[in-house]
Amino acid sequence: MYDLHCHLLPGIDDGPQNLDEALALARHAVANGITHAVTTPHVHPGRYNNTHQSIQKLLKQFQVMLQEAAIPLKLRAAGEVRISPEIIPMLQQNQIPFLGTYENQSVLLLELPHSHIPPGSDKLVDFLIKQNIRPMIAHPERNKDVMRNLKKLEPFIDRGCLMQLTAASVAGDFGSSCQDTASAIIQNHWATILASDAHNLSHRPPELKPGFNAVAKLLNTDAASAMIIDRPKAISAELFAHD
Repeated sequence: MYDLHCHLLPGIDDGPQNLDEALALARHAVANGITHAVTTPHVHPGRYNNTHQSIQKLLKQFQVMLQEAAIPLKLRAAGEVRISPEIIPMLQQNQIPFLGTYENQSVLLLELPHSHIPPGSDKLVDFLIKQNIRPMIAHPERNKDVMRNLKKLEPFIDRGCLMQLTAASVAGDFGSSCQDTASAIIQNHWATILASDAHNLSHRPPELKPGFNAVAKLLNTDAASAMIIDRPKAISAELFAHD
């Protein structure tokens, strides 16, 4: 299985705070059938001032630690980029990390605030698409505007945005409202991939199987496999090309 949204690098955001925690997460991922992961630290100017360059530096260090600990997780890095005006100058300075490619466009994992969809979000999406960048909206089912009114997602769907659902949301671990929203997105065939959005072992572990099982019940096993293997593998193929 491929996990394209998780927080595994130590001390870089609100994920694992030290190396032991990070290695424990990686071990758990492998034990639960995840073979490939793209760790996606927060890129949130003013809060988590990570860039493509700083993330890649830490990734290389952590890959060595994985090898020394004999943890067979193939790991690459991108970023979970909070929607903000700072995205534009960061793009110009090559500081934005990309998740992979889709239909010959670079894929940007774009995070909305949990509380709402900021005014002008559609305009930023238009700008990104003109730059040959395809936004993938991170966990839209956990956005309160979307939970109240699914139609709030339609401007993003109409523009061709991809959608990443959290596996635990689909399985019901974030509550019934979040699960209902995730189920509706899946049944509308808007969901592109499932990911763990793992942060820790206690509340947000790196697991995809519960989400797979939930999608299989809603649709079928082929659709579920597409969301945790086929599509994430295709999107991240260039990142893992040398394995």
